[in-house]
Amino acid sequence: MNERMKNIEEMTQALRDAGIRVTRQRAALLSVLAEAGDHPDAPELHRRAEAAVPGISLSTVYRTLSTLESRGVIQRHQFEGASARFEPAETDHHDHMIDVDTGEVTEFASDRIERLQAEIAAELGYEIVHHRMELYVRKKSDG
Repeated sequence: MNERMKNIEEMTQALRDAGIRVTRQRAALLSVLAEAGDHPDAPELHRRAEAAVPGISLSTVYRTLSTLESRGVIQRHQFEGASARFEPAETDHHDHMIDVDTGEVTEFASDRIERLQAEIAAELGYEIVHHRMELYVRKKSDG
């Protein structure tokens, strides 16, 4: 089973476990969310799901996202200066770079950064339990 189908299955089960019926509109939303590689916000998810299967309300999108987040199958990111964005919860840790001019979000992972963070925490007498790194960036101009 590919990652997209696994995500859809996990989100579907989470909704059912919460007692929420998985309608065609909600199924379209789950599919859109599983396919998205760009960390869309709720209105953008609504637009994409509505294009696939008309009839989903924005309030249904918000309620569904809230349930999925509370069940731990999606992650909500609140990047500075932007509305909340969503992605399926993943087991592989990654960090984010947010372009301050375009809002584009780029995922990245760096073993060097992870080691350095662990070293700094250890030097100060701590171990990292959880962390999130967000870099706010701007494309360099040529010249």
